[in-house]
Amino acid sequence: MVEYRESYIITGPTASGKSGYAHKLARECGGVVINCDSVQIYRGIENISASPFAGRDLTDEIDGVPYRLFSILPLTVQISVADYLEMARREYDAARAAGLIPIFVGGTGYYINAILDGISPMPDVSPENRARAREMVATDIDAAREMLPPDFKATDPQRVARAVEVLLQTGRQLTDWQKLPRIGAITPTPYKILINPDMDELRPRIAARIPEMWAGGALDEARDIIAANWDIRCAIGAAQLCAYLRGNIDREHCIADWTTKTNQYAKRQRTWFRTQFAADLEINHAV
Repeated sequence: MVEYRESYIITGPTASGKSGYAHKLARECGGVVINCDSVQIYRGIENISASPFAGRDLTDEIDGVPYRLFSILPLTVQISVADYLEMARREYDAARAAGLIPIFVGGTGYYINAILDGISPMPDVSPENRARAREMVATDIDAAREMLPPDFKATDPQRVARAVEVLLQTGRQLTDWQKLPRIGAITPTPYKILINPDMDELRPRIAARIPEMWAGGALDEARDIIAANWDIRCAIGAAQLCAYLRGNIDREHCIADWTTKTNQYAKRQRTWFRTQFAADLEINHAV
């Protein structure tokens, strides 16, 4: 472990062991683990999201360690990065007030950027425009993207919907707002720990984990995803499991494709960390 700091952010590609590392650190230093993953924030998909609460009762602690912002949202609710940052800052402030060390953990790049750099200021979006944007993206995401400028590169449905709702609300592109000075970063900057095994180590861990997720209840979670009409593109594994439940693929192909997509995601994460995340401490093996 490392010398104790005022706060931490622990990240790394999927299956790197960052959740376990954060838990051990929290036990040693008197910390509270705060979620920084855009899928683990949802309730009812703990296996699919590889949440620390997979196979556990949903409480506010694990083995005496407080956990915050895990499994707090129903699948019917969508939030923006600004919404997440507001919640994260609230939990950070509460931890500090209670004499606990905040430990952010997760692998979602735009949540990590918000914590470290803040976000560009922009007006609140009305519930009507938010709902309209979500409906537009769900109906035809390609048509929704045509409303956005060429410099908007994101393809994730949640981020596309965010850009559309800002345009509907303000008449200005999200990318224009993002050029303004950022506000709201966590200060002082958390100590940044990157757990970054190479793919040769990650692949067998991913291959072993996915059948465990299947056995742990991922199919039941996929049924809930279908019932909630949740966007299956928001979580790797959701599309494959839903295709299996609909009879489009068999179990073997479901797990194989889920594994392939997870490996591809881990590679993209490693690229992001290499180019956009300046770690204070990098651990080049799984933990």
